[in-house]
Amino acid sequence: MTLSQLIRQKIYERELMLIRRDAITFVWQIFLFLVLAAVPVALYFFIRKEFPDYLTGPISYPALLVLGIIYYLAIWIFFYTNFIDYYLDMWIITNDRLIDIRQEALFSRTIAELDLYKIQDITSEVKGILPTIFNFGNIHIQTAGQEGKFNLLNVPNPHDLRKRIADLSEEDRKYHIRQANGTL
Repeated sequence: MTLSQLIRQKIYERELMLIRRDAITFVWQIFLFLVLAAVPVALYFFIRKEFPDYLTGPISYPALLVLGIIYYLAIWIFFYTNFIDYYLDMWIITNDRLIDIRQEALFSRTIAELDLYKIQDITSEVKGILPTIFNFGNIHIQTAGQEGKFNLLNVPNPHDLRKRIADLSEEDRKYHIRQANGTL
């Protein structure tokens, strides 16, 4: 997916960064999926030991098999939906603006943008043991625009990213001041 497919790019605008949530945040989803996938296997061994007739019955065996298939399809859909949400949530930073692309559900996406020169305050935070160890956290951007506040959640290296966005914001502010004064 390129920037031009999502928004109308200005002539002088170029993409500088594409940021996604830190990969470590998706590891919990993988762990949950593996635990849920192991449940039917554990149930199989329990039923085989305690109720062996259920696995040989003409009605109970196909019924258990169908229930197992439905269960695995459900957790695959759950995993796939979470992966799509993780992978398609992104922030694109150009030399002129920040684009927030949020995948709300499987078939729902929200795209918001803000001009870098409108940024008034940027805060980065890393809370907790795992975010501190793996260096990921949140960035909160306060603007003067309608959107008001932008949140970049679970991004890698939030303090460095905050500094880079602040520098880009200052450069864009100077560019717009020069453009307003006609000195370009």
